[in-house]
Amino acid sequence: MSKKETFFNLYHHNFIRAAVAVPELRVANSDFNTQKTMDLLGQAADQHSLLIAFPELGLSAYSCDDLFQQQALLDACQEGLRQILKYSEKLPLIGIVGLPLQVEHLLFNCAAVFYRGRLLGIVPKTYVPNYREFYELRQFAPADYALWERIDLCGQKEVPFGNRLLFQVAEQPLLTFHVEICEDLWSPIPPSSYAALAGATVLINLSASNITVGKDDYRRLLANSQSSRCLAAYLYTAAGTGESTTDLAWDGHGMMYENGDCLAETERFSYVSQLALGDIDLDRLQQDRMRQNSFGQTRSRHRDLLMAFRTIRFSAPLPAQKPVPLKRAYERFPYVPSDPISRDQRCQEVYDIQTQGLVKRLQAAGVDKLVIGISGGLDSTQALIVCARVMDIMKLPRSHVLAYTMPGFATSERTLSQARRLMAAVGCQAHEIDIRPSCLQMLKDLGHPYVQGEPVYDVTFENVQAGERTSHLFRLANLHGALVVGTGDLSELALGWCTYGVGDHMSHYHVNASVPKTLIQYLIGWVAQKQQLGPEANPILEEIRATDISPELIPQESKEQPGQRSEEVIGPYELQDFHLYYLLRFGYSPAKVAFLAWSAWHDRTYGTWPGIPENRRNQYPLVEIKRWLEVFLKRFFQFSQFKRSCLPNGPKVGSGGSLSPRGDYRAPSDSEVTAWLTQLEQIPDREPPSDSY
Repeated sequence: MSKKETFFNLYHHNFIRAAVAVPELRVANSDFNTQKTMDLLGQAADQHSLLIAFPELGLSAYSCDDLFQQQALLDACQEGLRQILKYSEKLPLIGIVGLPLQVEHLLFNCAAVFYRGRLLGIVPKTYVPNYREFYELRQFAPADYALWERIDLCGQKEVPFGNRLLFQVAEQPLLTFHVEICEDLWSPIPPSSYAALAGATVLINLSASNITVGKDDYRRLLANSQSSRCLAAYLYTAAGTGESTTDLAWDGHGMMYENGDCLAETERFSYVSQLALGDIDLDRLQQDRMRQNSFGQTRSRHRDLLMAFRTIRFSAPLPAQKPVPLKRAYERFPYVPSDPISRDQRCQEVYDIQTQGLVKRLQAAGVDKLVIGISGGLDSTQALIVCARVMDIMKLPRSHVLAYTMPGFATSERTLSQARRLMAAVGCQAHEIDIRPSCLQMLKDLGHPYVQGEPVYDVTFENVQAGERTSHLFRLANLHGALVVGTGDLSELALGWCTYGVGDHMSHYHVNASVPKTLIQYLIGWVAQKQQLGPEANPILEEIRATDISPELIPQESKEQPGQRSEEVIGPYELQDFHLYYLLRFGYSPAKVAFLAWSAWHDRTYGTWPGIPENRRNQYPLVEIKRWLEVFLKRFFQFSQFKRSCLPNGPKVGSGGSLSPRGDYRAPSDSEVTAWLTQLEQIPDREPPSDSY
C-alpha cells in the first residue's frame, strides 16, 4: 500500500496499540486460566493490538502458596503455555503471560514472551519479596540465581532466559520492550530503569499486587513516575477476581502510562475479565530522549551494566491492511485543558508566571511605570490585566500603568469602545492618540499613493500604522520613565503575523511571548469568571472574547465591526495552535501532525471540549487541515524566523515551548521549507470511506 493509502492507519505514524489484560481466573486451575487468557488474546487481536500483557503467574494464579511445589501444577502450567503458543500461531499479536517454571532444580516466577507460536524469551523475576504478607522466597528463586542464558521449553530449543532481555520488532525498531515482574518496580532501582537506558521504549510489568486501602494510588504513582523518569511507556497489569482471598483481596488493576500521561486503566474490582487498550506514541518517546540529553549522559555513566542486555530481534508485521484510527483522544486545544479544574489551575499559574516576570523586570530596571497600547482585542487585554496585577503586587497604584489606545484608518467603533471601557474598568491611566495625522505624514514622505486618494492598502500602508503606534509607545516610555509592555502572542510569532522592528514585534518586555492565542481567550474568560477586575468588567471582557481577531489596518465599509480578519489569511488559530504544539514540542513530521489534527478535529461530536458551546464547535476535513498546515509550514520554517531571532525578553509559560532564541528555539533565519513540504505530499486530499474504520 502507498503512504497515502496507509495514512489513516495509526501504525503508519509510529503508534502501536497495546493492551493490558486482567483475566478471570481460578486458583491452581491452569485449564480455566489458559482458556480465559486465550479469549483475551483473541479480543486484543480483533482490536488490532500488537502487544498484550497478562498478570504475574496468571496461568496458575499468584496465590497458590506451597502448591507451587506440586509437580502436577507446574506441569499443568507448561501444558497451558503449549496451548497458548498453539493458539497464537494465527494471531498477529505479541503476548506476555506469567507462569511458574522449574529450571535446573530451581523454581522461578517467570514471564513468557511469544509471537505466533514462537517463544521469544523467558524473563524471571529479579526481586523476590519476603516481607509482610509476601514470602515468595519460600517457593521462588531470584533471577540472579540462574547460571544459564538459554533453556529448552515446550519443545522449543535455546529459548533466551534472563532478566536483561530486550525484545525488538524488526518492522518497527522503535518498539523495543522489556519485561519485569511486580516487586521489581517497588525496588529502589527497578530493572526497567536500566532497560530503558539500554534502549527499551516500552516497559512491561506483570504483577499480582494484592489490594489494601490506598495502594492503587501508590501503584499509579510508581507507574507514572517510572514512565516519566525513563521517558518510556509503562504497562502494568495485576491479578484480579479469582485469586484466593484466604488472607488477601485483589482489585485487578491494569494501567498504561506514556511519559507521565495515563493512556488506559481497567475498572478495579471487576468480576469479569477485562482488556484495556492504549495507543502508544513511539515518536514522542524517541523525540524526548533525543532532546533531553541527560538521558544520554546517564547511558554513558552506566555503560558497563547496559552492555549486559541482550536484544532479541524478531519479525512481527504491523496491522497495515486497512485504516486503523486512533482510540486515543487528543485534546483539540493542547494548550488548554478540557477539565475545568485543570484549566483553572493552568490559568492561575500562567498569570503568576507572567506577573513574576514583569515584576522582576521592573525591579531590576528601577522603574515603577508601564506603557502599553490597547487595541480592544485579546492580546492587549491579556497584557493589560497582567500589568494591573503587577501594580497590585508591588503595592503601586494602577495609575502607574499608562495605557494608550491609538485609533488608525481601520479602527472599528466596537474595538475602540472596548478599549476605552476596558481601561476604565482596570483603573489605569487611559489616553487616546489618533495616529492618522502622523501616519499620513509618513505616507506623504514615502510618496505612497494613498495620500493622493488612491485606495492602495499594501504592506507599507499597514506597517506604517503598526510602526507609528510602537514608535509612540517607546517615546512615551522615555517621557515618563516607563517600560513598554509587548502585546503580541506565541501564535502570532510562530506565523510571523507581526510587524518587524518598530512595530508590534518589539517592546521592552513581552509578557505574552509564549502564550498562544487559544489560551489567551481562556485566560481572559477566567478573569471574568473569577471577577478579578470586578463584576462591572465582565461584560467588556466577554465582548472582547467574542470579537473577530483582526489587526485592523485596512479600511472597510463598515466601522462597526473589524472588517479585516486574521484567520482568513493565516488560518484558524485553533488549528494553527494545534500544529504549532506538535511541531514545536515534539518535532513531528507534517504527515503525523496532520493525522493527529484529523483525529482530533474531523468530528465535532467526538471527545470533550474546553467549555465551548455546541454552536461554536468547529470541525475540519483533511483537505482543509492540509491547506492550513501548508500555510503554517511555509510561514514558520521559511518566512518568519528572522523576527523570532531578535525577540524581546519574556517568560516561558508552558511546556509546549517558547520561540525565544535564548530559550527553547534556536534556528537559522534563512532555512528552507522543502523537507517539510515534501512530507506534506504524503497527506491524502480526501477522507477514508466511513465504513472502513
